[in-house]
Amino acid sequence: MAKKPARRNAFYAQSGGVTSVINASAAGVIEAARESKVISKVYAGRNGIIGALLEDLIDTSKESKSAIAALKHTPGGAFGSCRYKLKSLEQNRREYQRLIEVFRAHDIGYFFYNGGGDSADTCLKISQLAETMGYPIQAIHVPKTVDNDLPITDCSPGFGSVAKYTAVSIREAALDVKSMCATSTKVFVMEVMGRHAGWIAAAAGLAQEQDGDAPHIILFPEIAFDQGKFLNKVDQVVKKNGYCVIAVSEGARYKDGTFLADAGSVDAFGHKQLGGVAPVLAQMVKDKLGYKYHWAVPDYLQRSARHLASQVDLEQAYAVGRAAVQFAEAGHNAVMPAIVRSKGKKYSWSIGEAPLAKVANVEKKMPRNFISRDGFGITQAARDYLSPLIQGEAVPPYKNGLPMRANLKLTPVAKKLKGKFEL
Repeated sequence: MAKKPARRNAFYAQSGGVTSVINASAAGVIEAARESKVISKVYAGRNGIIGALLEDLIDTSKESKSAIAALKHTPGGAFGSCRYKLKSLEQNRREYQRLIEVFRAHDIGYFFYNGGGDSADTCLKISQLAETMGYPIQAIHVPKTVDNDLPITDCSPGFGSVAKYTAVSIREAALDVKSMCATSTKVFVMEVMGRHAGWIAAAAGLAQEQDGDAPHIILFPEIAFDQGKFLNKVDQVVKKNGYCVIAVSEGARYKDGTFLADAGSVDAFGHKQLGGVAPVLAQMVKDKLGYKYHWAVPDYLQRSARHLASQVDLEQAYAVGRAAVQFAEAGHNAVMPAIVRSKGKKYSWSIGEAPLAKVANVEKKMPRNFISRDGFGITQAARDYLSPLIQGEAVPPYKNGLPMRANLKLTPVAKKLKGKFEL
């Protein structure tokens, strides 16, 4: 039986690429913590874990109830996010000593880290501080990633909204291309996020309602790219329909693992920087088939489009935030709230619990039975999985024709440590 936690402060931070609903998780954490009998205050890290290392904390108790509630319809990361991965204790003990100094100075006993796979790894490392360095802290990972590649959880908060954006956008763009294809663009390529997993690209397939609907081709990281097969498919589609719409994951790659858009550099997490696969494919079509083309890369637009968020996604993002606090209250450590899909034809879900040891550094890819036999589309099994996640319109309040956002004070917490810490 878990030991009843002592009343202490909590640290909350956002990490990695943000989503249109990550702030709903922040609202869930903060609102649940305000009701808690074991959490005094929630200090948010300015720019993620960097805020803890630099003792750059934000006192969320200074924010009004209405401001925190407004986070539910505000995209981006309200407290600032970062791409910063802690090394192992053996590699950089200095960072962990610094974290303990900051946590101890501010009586922080609860750590809530809102992010994806790399953030789960950071959270797991923090959870081990009590055992390895003698500092008691409970670390709970709050799941978030548009890539939908976290294991155990049925889906990742943030994905449902980007999936909805992708399906809507490619349908609307396809209608544009179709109307002009007789004398103008015949091939349109839309590039979406997804380095190693093709979940977002798969969501484009939801735009299809009948034979001939776009997207006509979907390219996944899980299926090796074959130039000959691809070009033959494009040519067939154009000759049959008059135009061809393609959805491609940024992580599309050749059989040897080389990305079509490898830019030759890496990011802060050590991931390959990708230079844009859409123009690569478009030029390939032009050079080999001679078709007039156009391409688009939604990039940040797809993950920040709060005006087109999924209601299901919004509710799940908020729920995992509240659940993280409940897990902490129950004395749990090194765990993550997970979304559990109920059995039955009607979609429903609940919150379960996943051990971080089985989440950190594990990527969930598209199952082969979700991808059509020819590798260019999705199956009914994929539709059955994806469709419930984009349901409901979580329309934000508008003012003067624009969506409203939360206006936070972001009041800094007074520093208690002397000296300057260098990252």
